[in-house]
Amino acid sequence: MKPGLRGPRRIVCLTEETTEWLYLLGQEERIVGISGYTVRPRRARAEKPRVSAFLDGKIERIVALEPDLVIGFSDMQAALADKLIRAGLNVLVTNQRTLAEILDTLRLVAALVGAADQAEAWIAACQARHRAIAQAAAAWPRRPRVYFEEWDEPMISAIAWVSELIGLAGGDDVFPELAVQRMGRDRVIADALEPARRAPDLVVGSWCGKKFRPERVAARPGWAGVPAVRDGRLHEIKSCDILQPGPAALTDGLEQLHRLFAAWAGAARSPGPA
Repeated sequence: MKPGLRGPRRIVCLTEETTEWLYLLGQEERIVGISGYTVRPRRARAEKPRVSAFLDGKIERIVALEPDLVIGFSDMQAALADKLIRAGLNVLVTNQRTLAEILDTLRLVAALVGAADQAEAWIAACQARHRAIAQAAAAWPRRPRVYFEEWDEPMISAIAWVSELIGLAGGDDVFPELAVQRMGRDRVIADALEPARRAPDLVVGSWCGKKFRPERVAARPGWAGVPAVRDGRLHEIKSCDILQPGPAALTDGLEQLHRLFAAWAGAARSPGPA
C-alpha cells in the first residue's frame, strides 16, 4: 500500500461494477475481496479472493479481511448489508437506476479513493462516445423498436439505465412505462402476449445468471408474427456487460446495442430483391 494513501485502504466489493471501476482508476490495490460473479476485469478473479454471491456472502471471511469499507449495490443486498453492519463493518450500499445516477455513483466512489480527476477524465471520454453514437443513429431513417428482456420466468423488461442506453444506441424501448419502475417486481410483464402486440423489431435478452435462449422466445405462443421473430433478430447481451450499473454498461453494453441496431437499420435501408 502506497504511503500517505487517503480514504479506505481495504475495500470489499460485493458487486462487479465497483471492482471494475476501481481497476479503471488504478486503485485495485485497495480491493481485498470481490463478488464471486465478477468477470470484469478478468484479472480480478485471479488476484482477489471471492467472498460473496449477490444476495449473501461469507461474513466471517469478509470480517477476517479487516475491510475499512464494504461497497454493495441495490435494495436486494439489504439483508447482506445488515449482517455486515451488525458484524461491525462500515458498509456503503448504492441504489443507482438511471444513467445519471450511475455517473453520480462512479464519482462518489472515485472521491472516496482520491481519484476524482481520473474519474472525470474517464467520464468525459465516455460521454463523448455517447454523443457520437447518438449522432450516428440520428442519420437512420427509422429507429428500431426494441424489447429487452431481463428475465424470462416471469418476463421482466428493461431497467431504467438499459432503457436509456437503448435510446442512446438508436432504438426505442417498447416498454418505456415500465423502465421508470425502480423495482424488478414492478417491471414484470403479466400478459405474455403484450410484448408481441408491441411488435418489436429486435428482441435483446440478458437473462441474469443463465444463457439467453432465442429459440424458446421464438416458440412462445402468439409470437410467430413478431417482426423480430420473423426476421430472426433475437440477440443476447451478457448480463455482465449491461446489467451491472457501472463502466461495462456505459461502454461495452452500449456498443453492442448500437451494433445490433445499426445492422438492423442497414438492412432496413437495403433494397429488396428485384
